[in-house]
Parts: sequence; C-alpha cells; structure tokens
Amino acid sequence: MIARYTRPAMDRLWTEENKLAKWLEVELAACEALAECGQLPAEAARRLRAHARPPRPERVAEIEQEVRHDVIAFTLAVVEQLPAEARDAGRYFHYGLTSYDVVDSALALLLREANALLRQDLERLAGVLKKRAYEFKHTPMVGRTHGVHAEPTTFGLKLANWYSETQRHAERLARAAEEVRVGRLAGAVGTYAHGSPDIERRICQRLDLQPAAVSSQVIQRDRHAYYLSTLAVLAASLEKIALEIRHLQRTEVREVEEHFGAGQRGSSSMPHKRNPILAEQLCGLARLVRAHAQAALENVPLWHERDISHSSVERVILPDSTTLVDYMLDKTATLIEQLRVFPQRMKKNLELTRGLVFSEALLLELVKKGAPREEAYAWVQAAAAKAWEADRDFQQAVRADKRITGKLSRGEIEGVFDLRHALRHVDAIFHRVFG
Repeated sequence: MIARYTRPAMDRLWTEENKLAKWLEVELAACEALAECGQLPAEAARRLRAHARPPRPERVAEIEQEVRHDVIAFTLAVVEQLPAEARDAGRYFHYGLTSYDVVDSALALLLREANALLRQDLERLAGVLKKRAYEFKHTPMVGRTHGVHAEPTTFGLKLANWYSETQRHAERLARAAEEVRVGRLAGAVGTYAHGSPDIERRICQRLDLQPAAVSSQVIQRDRHAYYLSTLAVLAASLEKIALEIRHLQRTEVREVEEHFGAGQRGSSSMPHKRNPILAEQLCGLARLVRAHAQAALENVPLWHERDISHSSVERVILPDSTTLVDYMLDKTATLIEQLRVFPQRMKKNLELTRGLVFSEALLLELVKKGAPREEAYAWVQAAAAKAWEADRDFQQAVRADKRITGKLSRGEIEGVFDLRHALRHVDAIFHRVFG
C-alpha cells in the first residue's frame, strides 16, 4: 500500500524484515518440537535458537535471483550467517518441512498482529461514537427515507446506530481472526509423510496457533476469504458513515461539516470551498477493500492439493486490506471526533416542510378516533398536498379540513404536532444500545 494510506504500526508489521522474522520463528519452533520428539538432536535445536537470526531481505532477494524460490533463499541466508559453533546444526534447519508449512503458519502470526491493531482501532471508533451520541442524544433533526423528509429523529440516534454496528463488527472480526489463527505443518500434501500430527500440535502450541484439522499443501483459503470478506463488510460500514456525512454537509443541507483547519484550502480556484474530502476518501478506499475480498474468494479453488495462483494475490491483498482498514478506522474516528454539528440548522431543516413530518401521527390519531384508515389516509394526504403546493403550514391546512376537525379537537390536533411525543423513546433506545 502506498505511504499516503499507511499508518506506521501496520507498515512495520508488513515489512520484509518482520515476515522473515516470523518465518524464522516458525522454523525454530519446528526444530524444538522435533527435538522434543527425538527427531533431531536437542543440542542442534538449542544452538539454532541461540544463533539463528532473521536474514537481511536484500540477501534473501539476492539468493532468490539465482534459486528462484523465496523460502529456499531464506533458509540458505539463515544458515550461511550461522557462526562456526552452530554451523553443523544448520543441516537440521527446515528439517522435514515444506515451504508452506513455514509460509502459512507465519502468515497466521502476521495476521494475529494485524488483528490486534484493528481491534484497537475499532475500540477507539466505538468510544468516539458513544461519546458524541450522548452529546447529541436529544438534538432533533429530520429523518430521511429515499433522501426525502420522513419523520423526526435525533442526531444522537444516528450516531448510536453507527456505534451499534461497530459492536457487531467487533464480534465478526474476533470470529474472522480465529478463522485465520491456524497453523499447518503437515508436509507436501498434508499427510505428515515426514512428521506427525503430534509434532504439528507441539509446534502450533509454541506459536499459539490452532493446528488445522486437515489440510492439503496449504491452509484452505476459505478461511482467508472469510477474513477478507469481514474486512470488506467493515469497510462498507465506514463508507456508510462517510456517505451520510457527505450528504449532511451539502450546502442545501449543512447540518454537519468536516473539520476545516486554519490553513486548509478547499479548492485551487474557489476560495469559499469546504469539501468533505476525508469522507470522500473513505468512500473510495472502501471500493478497494471490497475488490480485495473478491480476489480472496477467487483464491479458494486451487488445482488439486495446491497451485501457486493464490500466492501472488495474497502478497497484495492481505497487507493492503489490513493497512487500508487500519487507516480507514483511524480516519473515521478522527472524522467523527472533530465533526462540526449545527443543531440550529437541523432544527431549521426539520421545520422546512412546516409540519408535514407529523402526517403519520395525524393519520393514527384519526384512526384511533374511529375514522376508517383508507379515508383518513386520503384526508391527511389531501391536506398535506395543499400545504406542500401552496407552501402553507400543515397544521393550518389540517384545521381547514372539516373531515379532520370533525374527528379531532383543536387540542388533539396540537398534540399530534408535539416533537417530544415523536422522540419520547430516545432514552429507551439508548439504554438498549449502551446499557
């Protein structure tokens, strides 16, 4: 991923240095487990643990130019830098393993580190959403369906809805993280021809991984497809938040606005511009994460016990997806944290249709007073049309309709237009969301 969308901790995680360190971690765990089982000398395992070091990526790349195999290049680079006292032990390095015993198990270690960062990001976002939800818990605004004014809601409820979604994502991410916290050291086609399930269990125990119950030459890629699909759903929710903010920042709406720094400029040609650039960026990046999930799904079917078609894809989609979601979570939290909110503008927009948002409440009150529902609907719709087309106050149009006033008193009509009644369950909803 390009530096523009990369945060430092996730960037360090996906470096070649860290990948090679994880490969070495798997190799040494394998040596120790094999020594425990008497498959190689305990002294050799001890010396390898004491002296083996992750090789320089540049040296691995240099060897790979000749051997055209990255894991072989890695093993040669590790062994060639062993000191004299450990050189003989080097013949047991990578003993009984195939390349993807190392690569897949190490990948699980890398994803475990990535997931720890993503969990922290998600917790931060949830905290910001909760704080601002309570801040605007009782700030009324118009609710929109199909982009059209519907009924009153509060900005706090909108934020609470987003918070609740983050809680579902936390659960999904935990499940997806477990799906890929799996190692396999079962040999070239998964039969343990030169090892055993017990040795695999011992190695995985050292690495804090679950051994795959069965594998081919690789851990099955449905796990990774599920994981990346989970990240794609998470990114889609972040896009949903960003898209809503983009709508609410439109000039005609202007109920919220992204933070605009003192020296910031919105346009090279129009000095007045303040654009929702961060929200737009988030919407764009979500497309990439979704595309990577599609690529992960296409990695599931491989030829026979394994081909290499998934490998090149994963070198891109796993680092890039985790890096993008890490960036997006951080930016979404910052966006919400610094968001400017305009309650007076929300109130003005709520009143823009001059009471039409209370039409359902009026309909239900008429039905309650004995009017047939279809007739009552027609009466309310006619009054609403008159108010809308003549730019009149809806309550005045209602009072001018004798069919309605024949069923409802003046006080009952006024009660229909009570905003407090429309929002009376906000506290109950917050209790369900936040406890």
